[in-house]
Amino acid sequence: MQSSATFNIFLPVALVIIMLGLGLSLKLQDFLQVVLRPKALLVALIVQILVLPVLCFGIVSVSALPPAMAVGMMLLAASPGAPSAVLFTHLAKGDTALSLTLTAISSMVALVSVPLITNFSLLHFYGAGHVIPLPIEKFLQFFAVVLVPVSIGVAVRHRYTALAERLEGPVKLLATLFLAAVVIFAVVDQRQVIVTWGP
Repeated sequence: MQSSATFNIFLPVALVIIMLGLGLSLKLQDFLQVVLRPKALLVALIVQILVLPVLCFGIVSVSALPPAMAVGMMLLAASPGAPSAVLFTHLAKGDTALSLTLTAISSMVALVSVPLITNFSLLHFYGAGHVIPLPIEKFLQFFAVVLVPVSIGVAVRHRYTALAERLEGPVKLLATLFLAAVVIFAVVDQRQVIVTWGP
């Protein structure tokens, strides 16, 4: 229990540092380009919010999975991208502003879509009487951990460009180390679950 509590504290701190580092690498013009050329954003949103859950529902419906696993798969398919996806995009020299915008918008939509899809899945795979409301505060915490530090980083780069450029490399390295630490911590924390349910 103690390790889980420590992880719950460490993870938000790690994400704040990661998102701050990403913000230092972004300019306001990067987001303007996303708005002016919305095709990629719209396609990604449609695939993530509509296509992926529909495909997942088809797969779990014909796979004869236990109800718990079927609902879990649907929850994963309905969930927005994790903040770490933005870091991976940045490390791969992809469009970080697009990835961040996609994550932010899909997370806002998820306030409605995730409860709907999850409750539909519970009703479909379990039957009536299993409707469970999802805590909206978890999504609000996501915005606090992601958007606030990114906004601070972008503001620092806009006002103090030279400072942001000097900090970008070290903070990127620190963010990568923190991400690796999060993964290792998660594996160690959930090792019993992995041993029990792993291959």
